[in-house]
Amino acid sequence: MSIAIMRKALKGVSGVPVTAYDAGGEVEPRITGKVYERVAVAGIHNIVAAGNTGEFYALTPQEIRIVHEAAVSGVDGRAPVTAAIGRSLREAIEMARNAAAIGASAVMSHQPVDPFAAPSAQIDYFCDLADASPLPLVAYVRAEGFTVAEIVRLANHDNIAGIKFATTDLMLLSRAIPAADPNGALFVCGLAESWAPTFTAAGARGFTSGLVNVAPRLSLAVHEALDKGDFAAARAIVNKLEPFERMRTKFRNGANVTVVKEAVTFSGLDVGPVRVPGLPQLDAHDRDELHRLLRGWEAAGDIQTDRQDIKAAG
Repeated sequence: MSIAIMRKALKGVSGVPVTAYDAGGEVEPRITGKVYERVAVAGIHNIVAAGNTGEFYALTPQEIRIVHEAAVSGVDGRAPVTAAIGRSLREAIEMARNAAAIGASAVMSHQPVDPFAAPSAQIDYFCDLADASPLPLVAYVRAEGFTVAEIVRLANHDNIAGIKFATTDLMLLSRAIPAADPNGALFVCGLAESWAPTFTAAGARGFTSGLVNVAPRLSLAVHEALDKGDFAAARAIVNKLEPFERMRTKFRNGANVTVVKEAVTFSGLDVGPVRVPGLPQLDAHDRDELHRLLRGWEAAGDIQTDRQDIKAAG
């Protein structure tokens, strides 16, 4: 897929589906593919395979490839599939080549997790990976400490489609966007719906979402409002999402994926628990609270698919 088409897709919602496990704790490709199919059918603009909501760091490289394959199969051409890659530079380059071979549209490099990574060398990591990748790259920036010049160097690379900006350093973001080539990488809000209005006001376009796993209509409604410049409407929807997103931040974000997976299971598609070191399951109190919220969304028509329909299809 051309870098121009990928940049257009990144202006929309980049959904990050969960990874399903079977009763033995192994990746279940059929159910995983069904999760991706649901997100694609809902109309999400760009679908990220094995992102953080997909438990990238809990998967082996071989399991990551299984998830990528399930994503390409489940999406079935309805939207671009951006295959998440990472770890050492050599591993990431191999993952990028594998992703191209199975039909992914682009790759997204996770932030390097080396505890001794220097900011300028992390930019080198992304740029070297973009040089070697046969697919356009989205750089996932989560760390602090970068200069405007370093972010601009990243944004101006000719094989980097976008920068998933996932820190709250809005001063850096607002200075880097006008300093970068306007025809270069798109700056995307990497902190989901809750931060999307603020990032949009700073000049970013599009946002990432784990919410799409269970309530894609709400995510798309936030995007539509921001696309029209209706910040009041976007904030009203974000306010509705607040209990769900606050629940995800419990235990220093340890429940982030847990809440999403339990919501998907509530909808009728059993995707199993989260692998440690994430919180495997919610306790009874939090699960009851989540189910009350989801029943309210279901009654309002915000959850797209009926549980019985999913059970029959699964």
